[in-house]
Amino acid sequence: MNAPAPIAVVGDIGGTNARFAIADLSMPAAPQISALAHLPSADYPSLEAALADYLSGQRSRPSVAVLAVAGPVDDGEAILTNLGWHVRSSTVAGLGFGAVSLINDFRALAAAADALQEDDLERIGSHQPRQKNATIALVGAGTGFGAAALVREPGTAIALAGEGGHIGFSPEDDEEDEILRVLRARFGRVSIERILSGPGLVNLYSALADIHGETEDLDDPHAILAAAGQKQRLAVQAVERFAAIFGAAAGDIALAFGARGGVLLAGGLSEAMLGFLKAGAFRSRFDGKGRLAHFVRAVPTHLIMRPDAALLGCARLAEAMLPL
Repeated sequence: MNAPAPIAVVGDIGGTNARFAIADLSMPAAPQISALAHLPSADYPSLEAALADYLSGQRSRPSVAVLAVAGPVDDGEAILTNLGWHVRSSTVAGLGFGAVSLINDFRALAAAADALQEDDLERIGSHQPRQKNATIALVGAGTGFGAAALVREPGTAIALAGEGGHIGFSPEDDEEDEILRVLRARFGRVSIERILSGPGLVNLYSALADIHGETEDLDDPHAILAAAGQKQRLAVQAVERFAAIFGAAAGDIALAFGARGGVLLAGGLSEAMLGFLKAGAFRSRFDGKGRLAHFVRAVPTHLIMRPDAALLGCARLAEAMLPL
């Protein structure tokens, strides 16, 4: 009698949706994702309730779960501020799992990085080849700003996540000096997440209105993007400046990790801004690293287009948790 296929539950939980799927781990290099479901996070009082609802519709009950959350994870616990969820891996295990791993969502993306194919990526900038077996950095703008890396050493690769969104914003021209001045008056310390995120785009638009003495009439990132698409001057300035600062920050993170294998962009806002990232100052600011410009010019930049990339990363991490 054949043994049942090794499977795991994988999840990608954010402030809007909790996405769950079943991962077939029979082929370790290429896990198969199926039974994908999007559940509105706000409809549930807890992650456990959402996951239990998902599992109720599945015929098989995997013994392993790997769940990615949008926030820092400390000793198997995470707080999802936007939802009021306090998530514990030990509590999730009470649903009947033998092993549960709770991870940061950008660590999940890092774990997926070397399994992504060319069709999963959209190039930004020139045609630098991706250097194989080299460290890959990941950055992303969405509700917040995330950063991670797939760090390579001979014979091994480790997916690392940190809190890169809270690196301090570093202006590179006179207007950015003024942006920092305005935002410092509002927030005190100004991290890059205060600019490179959905709320950050609103902050940037508002700061530019203040600097140029213009009326501030938009307070939603999607409205600002729509106005930029309609060539509204202040919105265009905000989105183009966002792309420039994003490029500068991504280049800094490439240097920090020594990411010769490339920098991958992720996040809903990054995807919504793809046209501006490709046409604007993203890549020139990415490359503008003075004495280390030669290093970053050789680093390719791509946007992840595969919607289940975080689930793929969870599946790859689940392989090590399967019972022997």
